[in-house]
Amino acid sequence: MKILRSLTVIAGCVAWAACAPAQISLTPPGVQTPPPAASKAAPKKAPAPAKAPTAAKKAPAPPAEKPAQPAEAAPTDPNADLVYGAYQRGQYKTAFDLANKRAQENNDPKAMTMLGELYANALGVKRDYAKAAEWYQRASERGDREAMFALAMLRLSDRGNVGKRDEAVKLLASSAKLGNPKAAYNLALLYLDGQTLPQDVKRSAELLRVAADAGNPEAQYALATFYKEGTGVEKSIDKAVRLLQAASLADNVDAEVEYAIALYNGTGTPKNEAAAIALLRKASKQNSPIAQNRLARVLALRTNTDDRLEGLKWHIVAKTAGKGDLMLDELLAQATPEEKTKAQEAAKKWLGTTQK
Repeated sequence: MKILRSLTVIAGCVAWAACAPAQISLTPPGVQTPPPAASKAAPKKAPAPAKAPTAAKKAPAPPAEKPAQPAEAAPTDPNADLVYGAYQRGQYKTAFDLANKRAQENNDPKAMTMLGELYANALGVKRDYAKAAEWYQRASERGDREAMFALAMLRLSDRGNVGKRDEAVKLLASSAKLGNPKAAYNLALLYLDGQTLPQDVKRSAELLRVAADAGNPEAQYALATFYKEGTGVEKSIDKAVRLLQAASLADNVDAEVEYAIALYNGTGTPKNEAAAIALLRKASKQNSPIAQNRLARVLALRTNTDDRLEGLKWHIVAKTAGKGDLMLDELLAQATPEEKTKAQEAAKKWLGTTQK
């Protein structure tokens, strides 16, 4: 019987940019795949950074990538609605003009946060990190949690010569205390990293739990790895799988792959190979080389011709992305010329579509 095996994955502190791929292994009968070497003693894998207010992606500096939405809760003031509505429609110059008026006339913190957002990301105005920091600062002083988070990300990234990591920690803590899950998640990463703050995996786990309970999928995935390995929490496969399920429902690709493995093996959840394959297929279509390779291993060993061809297609696609597999290379070499041609054409079509 084929076993889909998940290797040890613990949240780590070395990758602050894009999501690191889930470290998993599919071992078919008679084939043993050596596990990948650990990058660090503990933890091994960095959870994906939260989306943050400055365009960056998941460089090893800040745990942030994308601009945060300047106002999570719907504003009660109808004029504030006009500002946010213009922003959502991509009418950034209009949003800037309206926000600037409200900030100047009403000292509106949400409008100030919006101005920081627009300056930080060159939306409707020339990029200016110093001005972004100024507006975020003014909004933070008026208690806006989104501005606190955004300013913390600027401090951590040192953009615009405003880098003050100690201040960033205080801002993240204040924002998290006000209920911002992104702030709690990023603060957890700092405790896990052990560079800006003393390493404290228990405190990191506590903050991840706060963010996970608030529905942050990156925190859910990271906390799942903690529960899987007993890092900062009591080991619990059941809790880990529940968190993986929640994160996968929010389209966290790493979580989709890990949860698919749990479903395939019946680990911490009832075994469901069909659901596992469907989830691996979904992650594969989201351009996860890990998922593509694991799906290829499942399908290429089947007797159904269509399944085998799809498996070989995903192997070719994954290999193009750097995820090679000697066992699948052998299966491809053993395929008939017609099957090779079909698999290669299907892979070429997929790659041509996704690379446009």
